Amino acid sequence: MDLESIECVSSSDGMDEDEIHAHHHSEFPSTKPRNGGANNNNSVGPNAITPATSVHELLECPVCTNSMYPPIHQCHNGHTLCSTCKTRVHNRCPTCRQELGDIRCLALEKVAESLELPCKYYTLGCPEIFPYYSKLKHETVCNFRPYSCPYAGSECSVVGDIPFLVTHLRDDHKVDMHTGCTFNHRYVKSNPREVENATWMLTVFHCFGQYFCLHFEAFQLGMAPVYMAFLRFMGDENEARNYSYSLEVGANGRKLIWEGTPRSVRDSHRKVRDSHDGLIIQRNMALFFSGGDRKELKLRVTGRIWKEQQNPDGGVCIPNLCS
Repeated sequence: MDLESIECVSSSDGMDEDEIHAHHHSEFPSTKPRNGGANNNNSVGPNAITPATSVHELLECPVCTNSMYPPIHQCHNGHTLCSTCKTRVHNRCPTCRQELGDIRCLALEKVAESLELPCKYYTLGCPEIFPYYSKLKHETVCNFRPYSCPYAGSECSVVGDIPFLVTHLRDDHKVDMHTGCTFNHRYVKSNPREVENATWMLTVFHCFGQYFCLHFEAFQLGMAPVYMAFLRFMGDENEARNYSYSLEVGANGRKLIWEGTPRSVRDSHRKVRDSHDGLIIQRNMALFFSGGDRKELKLRVTGRIWKEQQNPDGGVCIPNLCS
């Protein structure tokens, strides 16, 4: 980022060190698995088949090491591999180098049909067990699957659970961390006509026991740059709906206000930005807020986050503001 001057004023004190914990796991950075409950028929028990079993290893493609799904191919010597890798090895068995042909391993496909296996995110807390051919579909939407790093300034491939990513953002990306549900930021750019060197900014807020990412960036919309601010919730979409936020920018007797629900970090930064789901400030208005001399961008964005609570008497959602 090359915002030439950024002043970030939080309405509350900085985040305590003991509020952020890094969790690690051999496959994914993760929290401890949750107990699915002794009476849950779908929970992973001590007798359940785990991915380390020999049957699961038989269903592992020797080339890509992913689980194989029909059609499962084999060579004349019985060595198997998945259909995707069959084309990659130019129709040659990767084990014995014999020609593969078009032989299906129907026996192994039948074995797969009879299996029930835990979700591959069982170590992250998912208690569910699925038929072999349903497992893959579930894993694409599993609530326990790791989150991608929400940092938008570079292509970051780090994944993990929320506590791990908060620590990663703080230590590796040097993102500003603040505690509290209200904020007051000032963004300054000497040349408001250039957007290439002032494309993004990220701040993380901790309130209501959750973490929120505040994004602010400039990008080209049509022929002119615009400025956009939006909030993302570090958690799943269903949890995000429990919260609302407002953003406000103004000066010289004018004011723009945005109010909405934060998007989950399951939605990529680009997806949220391209949907225009946030406070958008056109360049002319931004310059007017900055004083009107058109030489420098000075925007002060304020906002707050609140939790929607159900009124037990009337069934109406009422805001719960943090103190």
